[in-house]
Amino acid sequence: MNLKPRRMEEPEINVTSLIDVVLLLVVFFMLSSNFSAEGRLRIRLPQAGTVPTQQRSAEPLVVTVSATGTYLVNGRELVNASPDTLRQALLKMAAADARSVPVTIRADGRATHQSVVTAMDVLASLGFTQMNLATIKPPAGGEDASGGDGTAGAAGTGAASP
Repeated sequence: MNLKPRRMEEPEINVTSLIDVVLLLVVFFMLSSNFSAEGRLRIRLPQAGTVPTQQRSAEPLVVTVSATGTYLVNGRELVNASPDTLRQALLKMAAADARSVPVTIRADGRATHQSVVTAMDVLASLGFTQMNLATIKPPAGGEDASGGDGTAGAAGTGAASP
């Protein structure tokens, strides 16, 4: 019987294959990711303030986007929510020389992003150069400014130009 103690071999972990896999993943993600920034639209973000804005002598043009995606132009609801109907209503309400007048877009907080972008796209295609996005100023207490019935509190605007 052989009672000599065996020589213990040190266990060895080979990490070469792990390093190969990690480097391949790094190369894959570097080649498949897109590093270009989409900066086609310059936007000035809205700021709500306490200073009232000056009223213009002409009737302002206000496009309202409801939570369901329907449009209202100066308080008048359109028959449907298609961009062509919105375009015709804007042509009817706006004078031909009033394309430099800012248009206010009042969108419900629950409205889809696509509805707001469609309204902005129609306004830009008609030649309007200044668009204001209506916001509400939150009250000092941090509660809902609408009071629960959906009506807005103090309103402020910010401009966005294409």
